[in-house]
Amino acid sequence: MKNLIKKNIALMFRYSLLLYLLAFILNSCQDTEIEIQQDFPFEVKVMPVPAKIGEGKTVEIRISLLTDSDFNGTTYSIRYFQYEGAGQLQYYSDPSYLPNDEYPLLQKEFRLYYTSTSSESHEFSIWIKDSFGNEKQIDFKFDNAS
Repeated sequence: MKNLIKKNIALMFRYSLLLYLLAFILNSCQDTEIEIQQDFPFEVKVMPVPAKIGEGKTVEIRISLLTDSDFNGTTYSIRYFQYEGAGQLQYYSDPSYLPNDEYPLLQKEFRLYYTSTSSESHEFSIWIKDSFGNEKQIDFKFDNAS
């Protein structure tokens, strides 16, 4: 009788151990996806620019894009719109930008050059957008230097 009880306890122990092991295996096989973050917010840092500009004169605008991460797949683009005055905005020595057209940015630190073509004050905005749709706007205002 004692042997029968010992065999039943050993058998119950084996079955419960098997059930726990089976529950652990089935629980660990759940479909879990690893989420990879690619969309990182960015900030735009602009070095100080002069408050006035004369007709025919050029102002250098130094811009840096700051991000918390360096995901290689992120691309950036730029566009601008002039509200007041007349002038030309260009990236280094590239041709002047056309208002509201989007242009790719190849670097996170770059210089733009704004050249006044009128003797009045100038107001324009620059929009920088990443490939995930995040967009930042920077406004510029230059008074007439004369």
